[in-house]
Amino acid sequence: MPEQNNKQIYVYVGTYTNGNNSKGIYVYRINSDSGALEFVSTTERIENPSFLDIDSQRKYLYSVNEVGEFSGQASGAVTAFSINSKTGELTYLNQQASRGEGPCHLSVDKTSQYVLVANYGGGSVSMLPIQQDGQIGEATDFVQHQGSSIDPNRQQEPHAHSIMIDPHNKYAFAADLGLDKILIYQLDLAAGKLIPNDRPWTLITPGAGPRHFAFTPNGEYAYLINELDSTITAFTYDTSEGNLDQIQTVPTLPSDFENISHCADIHVSPSGKFVYGSNRGHDSLVIFKIEDTGHLSYVDHQLTLGQNPRNFAIDPTGTFLLAANQSTNNIITFKIDQQTGKLTSTGNIVEVPMPVCIKMIYLP
Repeated sequence: MPEQNNKQIYVYVGTYTNGNNSKGIYVYRINSDSGALEFVSTTERIENPSFLDIDSQRKYLYSVNEVGEFSGQASGAVTAFSINSKTGELTYLNQQASRGEGPCHLSVDKTSQYVLVANYGGGSVSMLPIQQDGQIGEATDFVQHQGSSIDPNRQQEPHAHSIMIDPHNKYAFAADLGLDKILIYQLDLAAGKLIPNDRPWTLITPGAGPRHFAFTPNGEYAYLINELDSTITAFTYDTSEGNLDQIQTVPTLPSDFENISHCADIHVSPSGKFVYGSNRGHDSLVIFKIEDTGHLSYVDHQLTLGQNPRNFAIDPTGTFLLAANQSTNNIITFKIDQQTGKLTSTGNIVEVPMPVCIKMIYLP
């Protein structure tokens, strides 16, 4: 994997800090030939920085703080960091309330003006402004989801599990596990508001449990991974109206697997050719090829060589995939076959306490 103009790829790993020896966010450099990770630094005294995102200029990193109380209120938090362009190290900037309990996912809009947050425990989404110095201001909008679905244990109330922005930076999509819906918002950057779309949601199969969501690079198709019934739902996407139309649902588990397993994360390869999804329980990554129609064709299952693959990430060139095994406290590097999409372990493993999220970027 050639480095672009001597740029290096840096890897940022969000973790859970409660009840273990994690220090917070771990920073690595990836070897462009072998895929091995070289340790750079960690943050200090940042509680449960589980999910991360990075602004489009690669100057700032934002993390949720997945807690139920912040500054004496029933809320989680969002933390801002600056990124050292020479070393990749993080410097703390500030924190703000996420307005809902247990924030588990966030996205930075492509103009780097706002951070959008999904609060799982509170079943809500919020929008926080980014200042010129990268710090975040108080939320300019907050939307409380309402309703329930059929699972008596997991779906008695809303649980916003992710919020993604479409490739054209016009609409935001909140996958709510508790409602079996993807809620769709028009992104009003001028006012800092999330405006319910004309078609305000897409209903998913009852009991599916929508979790994470990913677009193809060209924005024509989108894919949703469903935690509770271990499926992936494929959609065509109307870029002008922000509407999703289901075209297919496929299982993420082998037909002969009978134990308990729940899906977690989903990503489309940078080439737009393949979709990958993680199975916690089967402890694998399922691989699909994206056909010309947007439908998915099964390719393979690859065991993640650890337990509970919560999250994974593909490097910007599409050469390596890093799988974070939360329960075995490690990250495994796989090489991606560019023709088939299949994965091969490189033999490179790093120990990280309770890894939850991986983000990778180029830096000079």
